[in-house]
Amino acid sequence: MFRLFRAVLIRDLTLALRQKSDILNTVFFFIVVVTLVPLGIGPDQQLLRLIAPGVVWVAALLAALLSLPRLFANDFADGTLEQMLLSGEPLTVIVIAKVFAHWLTTGIPLTVISVVFALMFDLNAEVTVALITALFIGTPVLSLEGSVGAALTLGVRGGSVLTSLLVLPLYIPVLIFGAGAAEAVSVGVSSSAYFLIVGALTLFSLVVMPIATAAALRIAAE
Repeated sequence: MFRLFRAVLIRDLTLALRQKSDILNTVFFFIVVVTLVPLGIGPDQQLLRLIAPGVVWVAALLAALLSLPRLFANDFADGTLEQMLLSGEPLTVIVIAKVFAHWLTTGIPLTVISVVFALMFDLNAEVTVALITALFIGTPVLSLEGSVGAALTLGVRGGSVLTSLLVLPLYIPVLIFGAGAAEAVSVGVSSSAYFLIVGALTLFSLVVMPIATAAALRIAAE
């Protein structure tokens, strides 16, 4: 199982590096969304500090949605997905490897770039650490839950829009508690409860979503 996981992970990372435009589009979209907010709201530094965690999380959520089609679409189009289904290998392991590759090429870059935005919004060190930690713990949820929507809409016309409609309600809890962790630190309240909830959401998604995604892929292949 580990060999299968490693093989799929290396394959997907290699393909992602060959198609750098997909990763750059996601990162650029994230940068544009976060950068435009101060221009629209104005120079009130106190207000910008207050809304910064929510803005970064919403931008990360939208950027993750933008990147979801690349999870399975190419494999579905060229027949690779069908070969995976016929191989007899555990499909959930394949799904976890593909989702992990997606997180490495989407969640990690967005988390790293958020450090720059924390400086731009003039967040102090404690709030910045809370924001980055929440993103690091919570962004896997965006990939795991998004994989279900991406699998369900394979081959459907207008699938990207339908994926957004299916996945957005699932993203709301991690959005609330992920942004709430940094906001709690900014007002001097303990953020441990927020981190525990975000961590629980990640663990729950890691257990449930690969199974749901594997079932959705089998349905799409039929």
